[in-house]
Amino acid sequence: MKRSEFLKIITGATAALPILSFTREYLAKKEYPIPVSIATWKFGLETTSKAMELLEKGYSSLDATEEGVKICEADPNERSVGLGGRPDRDGKVTLDACCMDHLGNIGSVAAVENIVHVSSLARAVMEKTPHVMLVSDGALQFARELGFPEENLLIKQSKEEWIDWKKKSEYKPVVNIENHDTIGQISLDRMGHLAGFCTTSGMSYKMHGRVGDSPIIGAGLYVDGEIGAATATGHGEEVIRTVGSYKVVSEMERGLSPQMACEEAVRKIFNFFERRKQTVDDTQIGFIAMNKMGDIGSFSLRPGFQYAVCRKGKPAELIDSPYLFK
Repeated sequence: MKRSEFLKIITGATAALPILSFTREYLAKKEYPIPVSIATWKFGLETTSKAMELLEKGYSSLDATEEGVKICEADPNERSVGLGGRPDRDGKVTLDACCMDHLGNIGSVAAVENIVHVSSLARAVMEKTPHVMLVSDGALQFARELGFPEENLLIKQSKEEWIDWKKKSEYKPVVNIENHDTIGQISLDRMGHLAGFCTTSGMSYKMHGRVGDSPIIGAGLYVDGEIGAATATGHGEEVIRTVGSYKVVSEMERGLSPQMACEEAVRKIFNFFERRKQTVDDTQIGFIAMNKMGDIGSFSLRPGFQYAVCRKGKPAELIDSPYLFK
């Protein structure tokens, strides 16, 4: 098929069904520019570099991405992921995570206390149980059965900030870099297989038991091994409302580029704000996406969102995401 004919298809010159079938055929035959790894926020520079180190050695996308996000989970200086994450309004640090591979295998945990590497725990749910999600005490019990080490996740600085917050106990979920930096990471390996993880401590001073989009397959993360993958960061309730990451992948399945697909997902979220007559001044949502060819894209609701990309033979690069509103 000539390039001009392909462009006619993806711009809607023909019906949707040929788009779907041709997209899969095209992706299946593409010579992949691999490996590649992308991740949300500045800490993605380190996590994608780690993933790339392993991908170049032949590790699977699932293994490499897990090792990447674990760096962030173990770093107490990253205040909204893993150890050192900010607590809920009761002073408890609870973590959420999920993973998904190119075959559609999924695992998830939510509202987990005392376990640093909830990404690995989510993978254990995927590989060692007949379920796809475990939460709270049940997830902790499962972690103990597998021998996961337990650790107090509330570091001194987080505790001091929580005590100071309690003086007014104002719950104002203004979401951007300062408050909520979920790490979502997607990698493409040498076999052309995609996989992703999403892990977070959630929104600062949330109600105890609150769960955002990060552990929800289709919201915080979605992977279709024949098409592409996407992950989200920001105000989880809004991402859940539109099943945001699935929305991105479904747009890629229709023939859109990862960039255009991310833009469509953000516009969908904004449309819901408009219907409810609400402003977006105090919220942020960002998506990153990659198709099976290794093409990437990103888009956010407002300025401030950054993501990292690392390709074979190149250092990781931090990129400012394009956005909808200033």
